[in-house]
Amino acid sequence: MLDQILSYREMCDSENVQTLQRGMNFRLNPSYSVILMSQRLNAPYNDKIYTDGVTIEYEGHDISKISNSVNPKNIDQSNRLSSGKLTQNGLFIESIKKFQSDGKNKPELVKVYEKIMSGVWSMKGLFTLIDYKIVNDGNRKVFRFILRLSENQSIDSVAYNLKLSRTRLIPTEVKKEVWKRDGGACVLCGETNNLHFDHDLPFSKGGTSLSVNNVRLLCIKHNLAKSAKIE
Repeated sequence: MLDQILSYREMCDSENVQTLQRGMNFRLNPSYSVILMSQRLNAPYNDKIYTDGVTIEYEGHDISKISNSVNPKNIDQSNRLSSGKLTQNGLFIESIKKFQSDGKNKPELVKVYEKIMSGVWSMKGLFTLIDYKIVNDGNRKVFRFILRLSENQSIDSVAYNLKLSRTRLIPTEVKKEVWKRDGGACVLCGETNNLHFDHDLPFSKGGTSLSVNNVRLLCIKHNLAKSAKIE
């Protein structure tokens, strides 16, 4: 569910894996891929959310560190290994090329998790992988992948549809402040499990995602109860 809060273990369990060591995981599930992002100051990659509130620019990943004398941050990101095998970057790029080639292929569906702080992750939602670019970051060439929040937020038969014109992703800094302010618990009952970031006044009714004053922590029980009352 959009904006669900998870521990690292819960995130791994939700994907039926023992560990998620890579940030990019092409077709981790037969129906979708998974990426882990972070906008924290010490994040290893430059990920960001566009001002439209529904588009993510996700930086591709480096080669694995092969020795202490070689810093991957000084090497251009690659779409292929020396063996010719596609890297995770390459797999994402090939998916985009297929989507853009003739219009017959649907864009790759990508589930995005964001690290809010140590031990706290947020499921940002399901996105479609629509484009990429190669940029020079001042030191080397890197890939930047463009993903847009999908109107269909379900991989099951029952779709949870969003009106993107009325949806805005909650910024990381807002989530961090809300988590600290609410003490990592539902503001209505004190529950510390199955939490979600909730708009007090829904975005569809004029509420903002950009202020901590309009975002709070709710458990799934109270989140669903509130949703049932909103027309």
